[in-house]
Amino acid sequence: MTTKRTRLILLTVCIGTLFLFFLEKSFLPGISSGNQTHKSFDLLRTVVQLIKNDYVEERNPSETMEGAFKGMVNSLDVLSAYLNKDSLTQYSQQRDSKWKEIGVILFKRYGLFPQVIGIAENSPAEKKGIKIGDYLSALDNRSTLMMSLVETNLYLRGQEEKPIKIKILRENTTLELTVERKSIIDEPFSFSPEKGTSGILKIHSLYPPGTSDFKKKLLFKLKSQTAPLIIDLRSCSEGDLQEAPKLVNFFLKADSIGYFEKKEGTKDLVLCKEKAELSSLPLIIWVNQATLGPAELVAGVLQDFKKAKIIGVPTLGVVAKQELFPLKDGSALLLSTGVFALNSGRKLWGQGIKPDVKLELEDQSFSTYRKKTFDLISTK
Repeated sequence: MTTKRTRLILLTVCIGTLFLFFLEKSFLPGISSGNQTHKSFDLLRTVVQLIKNDYVEERNPSETMEGAFKGMVNSLDVLSAYLNKDSLTQYSQQRDSKWKEIGVILFKRYGLFPQVIGIAENSPAEKKGIKIGDYLSALDNRSTLMMSLVETNLYLRGQEEKPIKIKILRENTTLELTVERKSIIDEPFSFSPEKGTSGILKIHSLYPPGTSDFKKKLLFKLKSQTAPLIIDLRSCSEGDLQEAPKLVNFFLKADSIGYFEKKEGTKDLVLCKEKAELSSLPLIIWVNQATLGPAELVAGVLQDFKKAKIIGVPTLGVVAKQELFPLKDGSALLLSTGVFALNSGRKLWGQGIKPDVKLELEDQSFSTYRKKTFDLISTK
């Protein structure tokens, strides 16, 4: 091994050690004491030394350390991720362009394949026969096992309608499909009348300017209504955590609707202090297993304030504030720095929404939601 290569590996080890120390001290409360940290460093040094001296091949140090970075960060929780330069560029641009995608909603835990938990209607994924419960084991012959959820979602998207090869695990069967990318959602919400109600407000995503558009286009129509409004949050999996309280604020006003709990118990209150234009309007909210993040915040708060009854299946509980930390080499860390809790103290993180009227996973048709809604209305 050349002196230059030896120095590069040793430098990489030092960087990795410092990176581990940074994570433990700054973002992983309760993981390590001083003694435990030293033990972790000793173990890391031993592993690196064994790889350097005894592994059958010499490995590229930069590639090895990128894998180590991904392993450390991606294992923290379902939302945290290490983003290399290419992934960071795509992540930074994803709100600026009309991205093409296949139309699946995924959930992924570290070390497992991403699982389909939702499928957009009339999407390329639906037309190709992809089903809820399928696992995506490879994308363009690249294994998804060690990808983060963020990286997997970014890989499925693109600015061009370019097909992607997907390997699917379904029970004891392996399928290989080529799926096109298309524009899936054009508007953040849609509205349809429903007899006996004030209508169905379908929220597709909670990105701005969704609530501003809602105020301009629908608020005046709903002010005079007295029948329950159905807010359909099924498969609303994306959005901005600052946009969610704005939707809540149409229906309630409060000094605090909950808080993000950060490291060492620091709390950032979430406010809804504007006039609630629709405070007297009864609400029924529909959720499913693909109701994630900001949509869970909306449903949880309105349920907690007894402003809404919720129909559906329990949600997964991924309401967390994230921050992006750029690194000097052009990569970045996307870290969860606060988890949302309701005023009652119940954290949505990892617990999710418990519906008032629970449906079975196998029976989530529109007609079932509609029937349960009118059953609920008739009992009031």
